[in-house]
Amino acid sequence: MCPTTLHSRHVTGSWWREGVFYQIYPRSFQDSNGDGVGDLPGITRRLDHLNDGSPRSLGVQAIWLSPFYRSPMKDFGYDVSDYRDVDPIFGTLDDFDHLLEEAHRRGIRVLVDLVPNHTSSEHPWFVASRSSRNDPKRDWYVWADTRNGGPPNNWRAVFGAAEKRSAWTLDPASGQYYLHHFLPEQPDLNWWNEEVRRAIDDVMRFWLDRGVDGFRIDVAHSLVKDKLLRDNPRLFAKRRPRHNWELDEVHEVHRRWRRLLDEYDDRMAVGEVSSRKLSNLVRYYGNDDELHMPFNFNFLRQPWSAERFRAIVEEWERLLPAHAWPDYTLTNHDRSRATSRYGPRNARVAAMMLLTLRGTPFIYYGEEIGMTDVPIPPDRIVDVDGRDPERTPMQWDATANAGFTTGRPWLPIAADAQQVNVAAQRDDPRSMFSFYRRIIALRQGSRAPRAGSYRTVASLSGVFAYVREAEGESYGVGLNFTDRPRRVVFARRAELVLSTLDDREGSAARGEFDLAPNEGILARLS
Repeated sequence: MCPTTLHSRHVTGSWWREGVFYQIYPRSFQDSNGDGVGDLPGITRRLDHLNDGSPRSLGVQAIWLSPFYRSPMKDFGYDVSDYRDVDPIFGTLDDFDHLLEEAHRRGIRVLVDLVPNHTSSEHPWFVASRSSRNDPKRDWYVWADTRNGGPPNNWRAVFGAAEKRSAWTLDPASGQYYLHHFLPEQPDLNWWNEEVRRAIDDVMRFWLDRGVDGFRIDVAHSLVKDKLLRDNPRLFAKRRPRHNWELDEVHEVHRRWRRLLDEYDDRMAVGEVSSRKLSNLVRYYGNDDELHMPFNFNFLRQPWSAERFRAIVEEWERLLPAHAWPDYTLTNHDRSRATSRYGPRNARVAAMMLLTLRGTPFIYYGEEIGMTDVPIPPDRIVDVDGRDPERTPMQWDATANAGFTTGRPWLPIAADAQQVNVAAQRDDPRSMFSFYRRIIALRQGSRAPRAGSYRTVASLSGVFAYVREAEGESYGVGLNFTDRPRRVVFARRAELVLSTLDDREGSAARGEFDLAPNEGILARLS
């Protein structure tokens, strides 16, 4: 093991509040050995793209790595067979330690994915649990007898054909069913079992001791299931709570994890919490004793509408207690890319919104060059839930396979990779990559857009406008979501700092700016 220390580490908590995060899907970032699959040495090779300390790099402060653990890859790493090792397809533990060391040397924090809801059916814990009803690890998973000749209850799995989505699979050898909320090869752990809780504690300590800066926690809201395995309400009674998602007892687990994280200097956790009610989501902050941040997926679920985004942000700001810090993202490995959902004309406006709101922004790899979903031919489909289009290889240059691999890529390369790639955009001042660099640099160089307060500004229909203020400096943001000219008024003298149209300049004595169709502006207010 090679624990690493981040240069100039301070125990302040400001890095995860004020930094820009970048999600890497390891299979698709960079292949170093020609097998067509991205790996850890490949990520290390491309760290300078993320932050080399110069204006040529993107300038992010932290990365989140999707799973790279040993796995049969039924769900591409989210079916873990060994939490404490690297799958050979991605490299070795030494490769991980080297990646961590090199990231820290560049001032980049590293989050790893924690998958505590379920394991692979090939994990030694489940192999033992399945071996006998009397095995000591039987109670590490959720087992139950049949009911009326079928599954124990009506709980549904996330994956699979609609008519086959029972969350239960019969084990013929023991005559009992086991629970899995995803694939049958992903049995759910029993979080009522204290030994399970201690085992995952030990997994967290294993990675924290190596020097990771925190975790992105998979399915953080669904760990604890109803002890009585009661049926969920039918659709006509959907307002009643479900018995397998978001039980109150899950907050006890999160408080436990927070205590563990607080044993270490300046570590954090962000959770995948899919609650559609912001009033439920805010509970995952606890009394500043649970998650540091839960993902607000209600934000990325919005259609392209200034009014809808404004409403979500205003509600979130209203609900958050003083200690809580928001976060935002527009896409990830499970969601269609934002540029595909909202269209290329709106991509820069979306980026400006993401990077100027109060909160921690998470960028998905490739967003900085405008990557879109890639159509997947039927014979190349590999994912169980149709998520291949947003997971295709990173587009680095115009060479064969976009510089991702010298072999056959595990998923097809985008047809536009000859034009949409890092090399083509790096030295083009009008490129999407240059725009991302400029706005991230501005954010990191000014406290108001990085850590200041948020206030909505009244604006015309189709415009989302707000002010960020801190320590005597103020910035106004105006985002035109429409195909028609619009006006934004900040009611103070303002100097235009950045526009999504690249070459626009100017100032306004009363802070009035005419916005072109699909334009966003950032102005310094005085």
